Amino acid sequence: MKKLVSFILAGTAVLALTGASMADNPMVGGAAMYADKNIIENAVNSADHTTLVAAVKAAGLVETLSGDGPFTVFAPTDAAFEKLPDGTVETVLKPENKELLTTILTCHVVGAEAMSGAIGKMIADDGGTHPVETLGGCTLQAKMDGDKITLTDENGNVATVTIADVDQSNGVIHVIDTVLLPKQ
Repeated sequence: MKKLVSFILAGTAVLALTGASMADNPMVGGAAMYADKNIIENAVNSADHTTLVAAVKAAGLVETLSGDGPFTVFAPTDAAFEKLPDGTVETVLKPENKELLTTILTCHVVGAEAMSGAIGKMIADDGGTHPVETLGGCTLQAKMDGDKITLTDENGNVATVTIADVDQSNGVIHVIDTVLLPKQ
């Protein structure tokens, strides 16, 4: 028993010295995500989120999403943006469409930190569907599909959380496979 306790203590010391933790964040877009970095500091390293990062920059939201939060960001991948009709991304990235772009992006952000377990509990407590109010004024409907969380926007588009609980210093990122849009 004494050897086991010594081994556990030694292992804990090694983890503390290397900065690792027992519950490391998942990799996103081939990059490590660090819980001591903010949403923007981590997102810029993901190869799967170059379109999202470009959109956040074009909308002028870098400072906001680098702020204290807490935020929950449902982060669409580049593949999610590619599912939009041809020319959509290029159109919304134009300076004259900054207001629309800001609304679209903030419809992916909640002004609270919500890990997947908490979202799942809210869904269960609400009988299978939980309304999620976003900073962009959209109301998403969160549901469970097996063990995955889905989000339905006001147009009926459904996004699935493909990577959950990417802890950030100012909130959490959940990677999604579809861009959610404000009511048209």
